[in-house]
Amino acid sequence: MPAATQEISEALIRENITRAVCDVFKTMLRRPAALSHAQVTGGSEGNPLAPHGDEMALTPQVVGTVGFLGELNGLIYLYFEGAFARHCTCHMLGMSDAEVDEAGDEVINDAIGEITNMTVGSFKNGLSDQGYPCRLTIPSILRGRNFSIEPISDSSRYIYTFESDGQRLVADILLKCGE
Repeated sequence: MPAATQEISEALIRENITRAVCDVFKTMLRRPAALSHAQVTGGSEGNPLAPHGDEMALTPQVVGTVGFLGELNGLIYLYFEGAFARHCTCHMLGMSDAEVDEAGDEVINDAIGEITNMTVGSFKNGLSDQGYPCRLTIPSILRGRNFSIEPISDSSRYIYTFESDGQRLVADILLKCGE
């Protein structure tokens, strides 16, 4: 088992988040997803939407987040543009746009929360298999535009962008080794 203070490799992070996102999209949305961009930064540096220009930061976002605690502590934020969150909800639940409109934002929040929970759960299981056991927190949803997440300075940050159906999904991973 790795020591709690041992730095986890970026390759292991990338491999696990790529597998998790691709598997969840294939299984739950019946859509392929592919890694298109990776960025590793210090704790508070980097805006997960910056590689895509200001227009993405100004577009309404639905962001799912789930944390994990154990040998590694962290949070994963999955950023969906509002229209892509709706698209994913329709595919996941077999609903039409009209049905999603009638159900309201709550159904989109639930679907994105579940996609995030399954993605982070798969990511966590991959890390646990490598000797970094941890457990998940409950999912939550953040909605808005033109905002940024600013982690504490002693964490590591990994930002991965995926493409699916011509849309972007950004996975913003904040990690800190257990103490």
